[in-house]
Amino acid sequence: MSRALPKYNKRRVALIGSATALALTGAVIAGSALAGESSKSSGGTNARTLASPGTISCPDVASKLPAIPASAQAEVTRNLTLLQTQIDEANKRLVDTVGQGGPNFVQNAILGPLKDKRVATVNRIATAIGRTAAKPQGLDALAPCALNAGGATGAAGNTGNAGNAGNAGNAGKDTGNAGKNTGNAGAGNAAVGTISCPDVASQLPAVPASAKAEVDRNLALLQTQINEANTRLVNTVGQGGPNFVQNAILGPLKDKRTSTIDRIAISIGRTAAKPQGLNSLAACTLTK
Repeated sequence: MSRALPKYNKRRVALIGSATALALTGAVIAGSALAGESSKSSGGTNARTLASPGTISCPDVASKLPAIPASAQAEVTRNLTLLQTQIDEANKRLVDTVGQGGPNFVQNAILGPLKDKRVATVNRIATAIGRTAAKPQGLDALAPCALNAGGATGAAGNTGNAGNAGNAGNAGKDTGNAGKNTGNAGAGNAAVGTISCPDVASQLPAVPASAKAEVDRNLALLQTQINEANTRLVNTVGQGGPNFVQNAILGPLKDKRTSTIDRIAISIGRTAAKPQGLNSLAACTLTK
């Protein structure tokens, strides 16, 4: 025979039932949230993996050098270190710019400027050796680098450059530029503007005699860099997006000028007060 529960016991049962329902509901919500976070995290990992840009590989220069005179050893070592720094910077830029630009972005904004930097650095190595020994020839052939085949080149749209030292990409680019140059021959720089940079020579203190040759050489290199940038400006008309000139020409030019200006300051600083603040002269602008 069933017995009726006292009034207070009914209330207690109702309270316990409500608490149990709330606990179960909270568990369901928490489980759903965790499932959602896991799925989202998994998707993010996959996206990052698929967007892996690969790495840039360059021919080894040190192994191709002849015997280095003792008088050139320090300068050669410094420039070999610079070659590695340039590769490291290019690899960082490769990661930082994943998904930017069009199909030729990696070639135009990273591999092309890297080749220009390496040409200048390799030439300084050859010149340093050539002061007291036979100057090595043909080192420029070691300047082009490539985006390795292991990279997700689709993310950068640059599959053609994988594993061939960038030559295939350059060949296609040069072919395209040939047609552009024909159309631009009459307009010249007037159609695209020119790159102007702050004058460095006028901002230097008195240059010690012991540093004059190196300072003059680097001042000449600054002008060469501007000339090359202006040529590149004409040769790449119509390429890339709205930030192409900044990313592919002005940005790399600033990097080159910073390195060259640093060398000027260091050479003066060996026998006199090292000039400060010259890096503010590195940035250039496009004038039309």
